[in-house]
Amino acid sequence: MSIFGKIASAIFGSKHAAGVTTAGGAAAAPPSSTATSTSTGTSASTGTSTGSATAKPISRADVEGILQKLAAEQREDLDWKRSIVDLMKLLKLDSGLGPRKQLAQELGYTGALDGSSEMNVWLHRQVMTKLAESGGKVPDSLRA
Repeated sequence: MSIFGKIASAIFGSKHAAGVTTAGGAAAAPPSSTATSTSTGTSASTGTSTGSATAKPISRADVEGILQKLAAEQREDLDWKRSIVDLMKLLKLDSGLGPRKQLAQELGYTGALDGSSEMNVWLHRQVMTKLAESGGKVPDSLRA
């Protein structure tokens, strides 16, 4: 799985996503199944894999709300709103240079893959932007 995929999965697959409401006030829905229901009420598979071939919006979950709930459970004070390293730590992902380099390559970073402040700030912005593009509700303040 890609590093961004792990980030999205850690956010939207978290137990906290179920308790966070969307902009309309409805609870965030869990990711839907790819199986289809037949007229007999049984589940039928199409026989084709739709894994990465078709990108489906994840959910309209409140990304900031989910992350705030996760942060509230941490003993360590993490600056996840500005730091890609702290965001990855919050999600219990490896935040070392190797995974950040891989994430930078996945997201199309063209600068030096040296873990610089410039690279890390760019990564954080791109992750938040991609979460929003994938269907997550991300405030502008986290994307800028």
